Amino acid sequence: MKRLAILGATGSIGTQTLQVVDAFPGQFQVVILAGHSNWQLLLRQACQYHPSCVIITEPSAYEKFKQENADKQLVVLCGMSGVLQALEQFPVDMMVGAMSGAAGIEPTLKALELGIDLALANKETLVSGGSLVRRAQQKSGAQILPVDSEHSAIFQCIEPNSSCLHKILLTASGGPFRTWNKEQLSQVTKEQALKHPNWSMGQKITIDSATLMNKGLEVIEANWLFQVDYDHIQVLVHPQSVVHSMVEYGDGTVLAHLGKADMRIPIQYALTWPQRQGNPFPKLDFTQLAGLEFFAPDYEKFPALALAYDVGRTGKSAPAILNGANEVAVAAFLQDKIGFMDIPALVAQVVGCHNPIEIESFAHLIELDQWARQQAWQYVQQHQ
Repeated sequence: MKRLAILGATGSIGTQTLQVVDAFPGQFQVVILAGHSNWQLLLRQACQYHPSCVIITEPSAYEKFKQENADKQLVVLCGMSGVLQALEQFPVDMMVGAMSGAAGIEPTLKALELGIDLALANKETLVSGGSLVRRAQQKSGAQILPVDSEHSAIFQCIEPNSSCLHKILLTASGGPFRTWNKEQLSQVTKEQALKHPNWSMGQKITIDSATLMNKGLEVIEANWLFQVDYDHIQVLVHPQSVVHSMVEYGDGTVLAHLGKADMRIPIQYALTWPQRQGNPFPKLDFTQLAGLEFFAPDYEKFPALALAYDVGRTGKSAPAILNGANEVAVAAFLQDKIGFMDIPALVAQVVGCHNPIEIESFAHLIELDQWARQQAWQYVQQHQ
């Protein structure tokens, strides 16, 4: 039985991970559950899965959870210190890293340092702290299994010991505004941006998908995960989201991963790897497909993607600055403080003010992240 720690348990990935656990009775034991502020859902999850420990990172939600929790055997901790303490105190075989944003970096590093295999759904971890993550992984030998549908697809298509991998073809749905012109994009509301055509996700990643910043972050993540240079990572807009990504080899062969737009499938593969197991989830019916389309992305209408490529090639601390500034920009857009097209403009301005340097430690990364956020909020205040 594989022992799991699920961080971000109340979010989209966390709840779907628990659905996968439900589909494989007897194969997984939920040892640690961690959430931020949705203490009611976390309490229901604790009652159903009986973990050894629950962590609530938001203090007021922690107090409410403690008041309502009747299980005196359950260890309840608060804050990021509680997450780190739980990982050290309660033995687990795999951590599902689904915390949103830069908050997921520290527990990821802790899990890898402890030799815990990682099912990684938090792309900001590799974007901001890729060098630190690689260092921790190489030292402990822990496995990183990608949960993102695109990176899981690539992982499954890469042939072991192949020496002629030529190109990664990273697919993108194009988001809800793929066919919109610049004038229309300047008028996008948050309600429109939060309606993704194919996937049900959290607010931050949904906005990132609308700007194509999400795909830019995935390009940087693919570089770290698969050690493929940026000139050989190509983004293809694929509105149907049936082909989750492809790999091209030097002999002209292209291997593609196809499946339903269902995050439970890549989550399951990460949890059961290296085995592939049957499941009760809906399967792809090729007779119902009207056609599969692929387009080059429009970098002029969606400058966030081009910016991410540039930042990835620059390397060092530049991706951490991009990520920190983008988190602020998305938050500001959701608060109606800036417009939709101000998001990539804000990020580009902050990145342009930074002189990239090597990231020496996690503490150094946090300093850089805080600088990026401060600069981004100043931009927001200046443009209100």
